[in-house]
Amino acid sequence: MKIVLTGGGTGGHIYPALAFAKYLQKIEPGSEFLYIGTEKGLESTIVPAAGFPFKTVDVQGIRRSLSPDNIRTAWKFFRSTADAKKIIADFKPDVVFGTGGYVSGPVVYAATRLKIPTIIHEQNAVPGVANKFLAKRVNKVAVAFHHAEQHFPAEKVVFVGNPRAQEVADIKASDILKTYDLDPRKQTVVIFGGSRGALTINKAVVSALPELEHQSYQTLYASGEIYYDDFKKEFVRFDECPNIAIRPYISDMSEVLSSASLIVARSGATTIAEVTALGLPAIFIPSPNVTNDQQTKNAMELVDAGAAVMIKDADLTADKLLKSISDILSNMERYEKMKAASLAAGVPDALERLYKLTKEMIQ
Repeated sequence: MKIVLTGGGTGGHIYPALAFAKYLQKIEPGSEFLYIGTEKGLESTIVPAAGFPFKTVDVQGIRRSLSPDNIRTAWKFFRSTADAKKIIADFKPDVVFGTGGYVSGPVVYAATRLKIPTIIHEQNAVPGVANKFLAKRVNKVAVAFHHAEQHFPAEKVVFVGNPRAQEVADIKASDILKTYDLDPRKQTVVIFGGSRGALTINKAVVSALPELEHQSYQTLYASGEIYYDDFKKEFVRFDECPNIAIRPYISDMSEVLSSASLIVARSGATTIAEVTALGLPAIFIPSPNVTNDQQTKNAMELVDAGAAVMIKDADLTADKLLKSISDILSNMERYEKMKAASLAAGVPDALERLYKLTKEMIQ
């Protein structure tokens, strides 16, 4: 199988595509891949590092307000569509798979114009601009949330889950917490605000640290690279605390989560996929700065299922954070119910479902 992958801007668009590619490498070893992204997006470093061929087109996102810059955006879209056509025609893929982000717009659109089978995957409960635009043009729309189905043509939409979930589910618990000077045998709360961090979460955690130091559970906190130095004076006071570990970034997050008891985080699509794959109870603090309030919609699917609780970003305080953690970890009956609900909300065979959908399209 030959497949073009596209999607970028955030890890939530990139990692599902890579998870699918890695899965195909295992079950169809002769498969060939080409990832098309942008030079400035995260995909330009993540994809080559994963070992996949990578080419770029020059495109930018549309402004949601009236702006002269949208004229340039439209011009770049048509130019990048022409560039994508050349790249795709030269590669001759069996299928083009897009996972969202503005780069997927011209690439997948180019494939539809070339009459090549196309699939888009929507990771969030509320779709982004690119996937909304492409939905009427592609052959199939795969979704990770049932809530997203209503936004797409009924005859095209297929629920598959998030490919990232199955990849994470295969990771086994280990002694990874020892590398953070923590005890693998203790209940562990992992707190993070995404790869870049979140100011609101940092402020709440800093205020909560004196209390977290004396809890029966231990805490591993990732502040985000851009905030670590800002709060370093407060962080260093807890360097010798055996109950707390603070890092700018956790590079082995999937393995860490497989050994965690509870997660406190934003509710991006990748985080939701990882949490449900592992059956982790969660406390979600949705980002208020995401298009269409996607993260709140994502979080509510698990809150309604009984797998998570949600604290609005504007309402987050150290006291609310500490109480929410305690309410879950101190009540084992509730904790076990949340674990079961989280696992039930996941889709452990997402990669198989997506593979089956792909094969049906190209046969």
